[in-house]
Amino acid sequence: MLSKTDQPKWISAAQIGIGALAIILSILILINPIISIISLIVLVSVLLLIVGIEKVIAGIFVKNRARFSNLGLGILVIILAIVAMAFPVGTSVFIVILLAVALLFDGISRIVHGLGHKNQSKLDRAFTIGVGAIEVALSILILASPAFGFGLVAAIIAIALLITGIQILVAGLTGRRMSVPSQDHNDNNSRQ
Repeated sequence: MLSKTDQPKWISAAQIGIGALAIILSILILINPIISIISLIVLVSVLLLIVGIEKVIAGIFVKNRARFSNLGLGILVIILAIVAMAFPVGTSVFIVILLAVALLFDGISRIVHGLGHKNQSKLDRAFTIGVGAIEVALSILILASPAFGFGLVAAIIAIALLITGIQILVAGLTGRRMSVPSQDHNDNNSRQ
């Protein structure tokens, strides 16, 4: 049996604050998607820079078989992270175009799959072809206008962040934790 348990007030306050912050961030992303994507690229680049430095340090000081590969790959990661930080707009455009090309290939693959598999039901084939056509159309739109790709990615991130923020905010406002198994339920399972 699941029971509701009260949580400390500071957890509710933290949930309310984090939920409100997530909602505000989602609105900011919707207002200015390009700056949001560029900020994300810079953040990921900084994280990659830190990972690259760690790999170089491991390659220098840890004596094992992977010493030189750690050192070489760490240097490569540092170089790519610095390039991405120096040219965040170009990096963003490159990533959006790369994803659009991947979406194009996946769409074509789905269309070919839908047309070629005669043993599937007509509904399955139509759905597969329809999804492939949507993917191809979206990829062409993104390739024609990377700004559309920025907006699409930002909208998806913003909607996910908004939903998460609302869920966290509601959890904080209600002052309840998520349902947890009660002790009686655990005892009954162990007896059976």
